[in-house]
Amino acid sequence: MATFISVPLKKSSEVDLVKPLSKFVTATYPPGEEQTEYLRAVEELNKLRKSALGRPLDKHESSLEILLRYYDQLCAIEPKFPFPELCLTFTWKDAFDKGSLFGGSVKLGDGAFAHIKDTVLSALNREPTMDISPETVGTLSQIMLSQAQEVFVLKATADKMKDAIVAKLANQAADYYGDAFKQCQYKENLPKEVLPVLAAKHCMMQATAELRQSALANQKKKFGEEIARLQHATELVKTAASRYDEYVNVKDLSDKINRALTAAKKDNDFIYHDRVPEVKDLEPIGKASLVKATAVQTPLSQKFSDLFEKMVPMAVQQSVSAANSRKADTVNRLIGSMREATNLCNGVLASLNLPAALEDLSGEAVPQSILEKSRAVVQQGGLQSIEQLIKDLPELLQRNREILDESFKMLDDEEATDNELRAKFNQRWNRTPSGDLYKPLRAEGNNFRSVLDKAVQADQVVKERYTAHCEMIALLCKPENELSAAIPSANPAKTLQGSEVVNVLRAQLAQLDEVKREREVLEGEVKSVTFDMTTKFLTALAQDGAINEEALTASELETRYGSHTQRVQQNLRRQEELLSQIQVSHQEFSALKQSNSEANNREEVLKKLASAHDSYIEISSNIKEGTKFYNDLTEILLKFQNKCSDIVFARKTERDELLKYSLTVGNSLIFLFLFQTQQQPQAKPQPPARPPPPNITPQAASTSAPISTPVPPGSTNPPPVAPPTGPSQAQGPPYPTYQGYPG
Repeated sequence: MATFISVPLKKSSEVDLVKPLSKFVTATYPPGEEQTEYLRAVEELNKLRKSALGRPLDKHESSLEILLRYYDQLCAIEPKFPFPELCLTFTWKDAFDKGSLFGGSVKLGDGAFAHIKDTVLSALNREPTMDISPETVGTLSQIMLSQAQEVFVLKATADKMKDAIVAKLANQAADYYGDAFKQCQYKENLPKEVLPVLAAKHCMMQATAELRQSALANQKKKFGEEIARLQHATELVKTAASRYDEYVNVKDLSDKINRALTAAKKDNDFIYHDRVPEVKDLEPIGKASLVKATAVQTPLSQKFSDLFEKMVPMAVQQSVSAANSRKADTVNRLIGSMREATNLCNGVLASLNLPAALEDLSGEAVPQSILEKSRAVVQQGGLQSIEQLIKDLPELLQRNREILDESFKMLDDEEATDNELRAKFNQRWNRTPSGDLYKPLRAEGNNFRSVLDKAVQADQVVKERYTAHCEMIALLCKPENELSAAIPSANPAKTLQGSEVVNVLRAQLAQLDEVKREREVLEGEVKSVTFDMTTKFLTALAQDGAINEEALTASELETRYGSHTQRVQQNLRRQEELLSQIQVSHQEFSALKQSNSEANNREEVLKKLASAHDSYIEISSNIKEGTKFYNDLTEILLKFQNKCSDIVFARKTERDELLKYSLTVGNSLIFLFLFQTQQQPQAKPQPPARPPPPNITPQAASTSAPISTPVPPGSTNPPPVAPPTGPSQAQGPPYPTYQGYPG
């Protein structure tokens, strides 16, 4: 009675986990100790998979340890890696391709099969192979439950427990085997040996129950019932022996029943003469179940240690990324409002020719503020610096356009090939069309193209502004004597030197300078604020099972930047008040000044020079920001190009395998999970030296496109399509802090 049904392992081909997981690690974590540790863990995971699946396992419980550790590790890393975005190919063979299900110790896998049926299949998102179909795993679960109950029957027998207990256990086992037999009757995909073994076990367990119940009847001096039960047990073992002798051995059980029946008949015939009742009139034997499906709860292995223990789940990683984006938006908003106020202030002062008008009361010498502006322009490279930067912009733009065009060309070529093969093979070419698969990637690429178009428009605005001010900027670059000669002279206005209105204006300008210096300090403080939301997100995930990123981040931003926001608003209101006062005072100052054409001409030139300086500073900053934008976008587009290259390569590999299956279709069924990819280029691009990529780039419609699962021709299983995932890279418009650029 020691024959147990076991389920063979599904065989898998070797899979390299190192490349895709290492790509994600290097793309997500900066070089350093943490990245090195995770890369080492990836290597260990690959070795663990090879040990678990690449070598035969001994038929001993200890051999399961390596499988349990591998399963625990997969469960541990599932929330930490974006597997829908990784390109992994798993090739499996049907577990019931060949060979017997017999041999080895009993596998108490009821809970495992229930887990596959209730959890794994719902996540598979495609038609499963026959060996893990819901019907098959449900049947296997019932078989495991039956065998687990039988183990308790054997244990109770070995421990010499009471006959009443063993009878109830055996009768319950017979019921379980009967249910399993019914479920297997129409399962053509199961090996032929399963059905007769279940039928034999049903008979043998029922016979064991009758044997034990007969002993109980003997103890109660119900000798007729004893004989009736033994006769029924004899019929059951005869049925098992005659029909299923090649699968089970019933000799020991049969001999035991026959000896008991012979002795019972002899005693009854000579001594008791008790009437032997019909089997149908016998009282039913009770049942006692000691087994139930055990839920699969990780870790299954007592020796499990997570290789990626320090890596946070993807939900936390994504929340941290979103929080960093919100933080960047807050910082850019505060800094942008302060810089906009500074530009407004400079513009108003330039239109009033302040403070140059107060410094130019002599009407002859170059005002000190103009000389300082001239030196500042010369120190930053003057016209030559801006002209060189403007000259480089088209080349940077063209480089980005070429990368984007090449990415689209790869998608176009592969899609054209897919359409040709679909037209050739018709229904046999049953994979997801490339046109549907590439929609998210094309949307992302079109988004990049739109950003480039807006950047071109912004470049044109900057160039036009430069053209409008280049003459005065060139004048600022000249030596002091040439600059003085170019500025018209005017009649002296020394009578205004000590007037009250001049003193008031100077005091107001000093207060305005203090407001501007306060903004510079504020900008530095805002930039220096640092905080990490990882711990709070981990706590929320552990407590609630989900992360309300928006609420948690908003609360933290208010705590960190609330006081800065108030100070910025106060600073802007103070500037607005001072500018109003300065404009009123300037009107009084202008009325006191001697009115003549020479003075007016001189003041007009001084205004233009002041405005040219401010425009030079802003244009220079914009062009440098634009250069940085193009360089950073180059790296982002290289990642996009590599993403396109990876998915096209995966589609080509899938196409080749599908073509191979069109010629040689076997009984094996392949699971090929090819997911959308978002990877670093194989050879890391070498863009010009620059700061890290901005946290503000165009929002991608999707980080990547899912790749369909190839199915051999003739299969009715539809390929799965993975849903698009959240945005990759950083989001937001380029050129965030200067007017005239996209965003």
